Amino acid sequence: MVPIPRLVLAAPHSGAGKTTVALALIRALRERGLKVQAFKVGPDYVDPSHLEAASGRRVYNLDGFFLDGEGLLSLFQHGARGRDLALVEGVMGLFDGKDSLGKEGSTAQVAKLLRAPVVLVVDASAMAGSIAPLAEGFRRFDPGVWVAGVFANRVASATHAALLQEALSHVGLPLLGWLPQDPALGIPERHLGLVLAGEVQPPLGALARALHLDLTALLHLAAEAGPLPQAPPFLPESRPPQVAVAYAWDRAFRFYYPEGLELLQALGAELIPFSPLQDPALPKAQALLLGGGCPEHFAQGLSQNQPLLEAIRGFPGPIVAECGGYMYLSQGLWVGEGFFPMVGLVPGVARMAEHPVLGYREVEALRDNPVAPKAQAFKGHEFHYARMPPSRSPAWRRVGGQEVEGYTDGRILGSFVHLYLPARPQGARRFLAWAKEGPGSPRGS
Repeated sequence: MVPIPRLVLAAPHSGAGKTTVALALIRALRERGLKVQAFKVGPDYVDPSHLEAASGRRVYNLDGFFLDGEGLLSLFQHGARGRDLALVEGVMGLFDGKDSLGKEGSTAQVAKLLRAPVVLVVDASAMAGSIAPLAEGFRRFDPGVWVAGVFANRVASATHAALLQEALSHVGLPLLGWLPQDPALGIPERHLGLVLAGEVQPPLGALARALHLDLTALLHLAAEAGPLPQAPPFLPESRPPQVAVAYAWDRAFRFYYPEGLELLQALGAELIPFSPLQDPALPKAQALLLGGGCPEHFAQGLSQNQPLLEAIRGFPGPIVAECGGYMYLSQGLWVGEGFFPMVGLVPGVARMAEHPVLGYREVEALRDNPVAPKAQAFKGHEFHYARMPPSRSPAWRRVGGQEVEGYTDGRILGSFVHLYLPARPQGARRFLAWAKEGPGSPRGS
């Protein structure tokens, strides 16, 4: 059995302030000398960037659609090893997930699996006594989810906090802490959610100073979570580096699952970052990985880096490009009234739309590509505002439907779907084997 003090931060709905509260708690706990490991529920790249800035540690995604129970426990123990406390930030509302009751892909599912106490983050800006029936309803909805306390956000004053605390006492739930209503404590947002931590510094010091916290009660609650059964190792036994993989990493491209990158490294990849915005040439590599990001915000700079565009056009190895990387490989990107030429290896032009495309995806390969042979299925997710015209050589078909998506010519895979490689490590093995030995290698099939 594995003892890991742990807490899950959930909320009744999106926008309640889970990330803000998580940042404040992480900073406060670190200032007291505690080693904190943060996790994020759901397929999210943006919130983890802020949690990483606060914790100083890589942040892992816990998602019940991507991984089964054993896989989630393995990843949780992999990340939390050697830490004093694990803090899991939920996604959306506590019971929001892939299905109507949050049985899959929800914070509730992860909290159940981890047997972790849940602290409900409530936006208290427009309530007082009503916080009690709200919190009590969440506690009673599913007896398998341990709602153990409340954290109030956007509190008007100490008097307001006292009213909230008194109301909660009538239903036997503690108010473990609160943050005042102060615009200076917020994080700027844009169409994909919060602005990335690399573009704006979260107000960590101000959050820690503004935080009102019952630290003793919080740590006691985290310690009440009993030991977890020992799970198998999350990653395969590490191999020495055998394949150089260049991956895009700068302000325009930062969306990668860290556990996916660690899987590639364990399988023998030497990961070499490069900047599509600034570098005039690619690193010496056998494979190319273009992750997601926000190329629409940096379209002019990407388009002006002609030497790198030419280098990518001439790259001979396998290329995997997801979402923002897919847009970068296209013939160009329309942003407002401006058109910016891009790499041009993928036919079609990307255009920004008003409404997003988002959701979990299970897709099967329509033809061989660098991570999958024809008919193999993968799990992933989409979240983007861009649109690309239908390809004559689509990469994927939605499992259970007729929708097709992406582009592949066999060597290049471009798609809006962010694949979760740890759910099917064969894809990572195929990518590296192809890079090292060519598409016809037995290990690349």
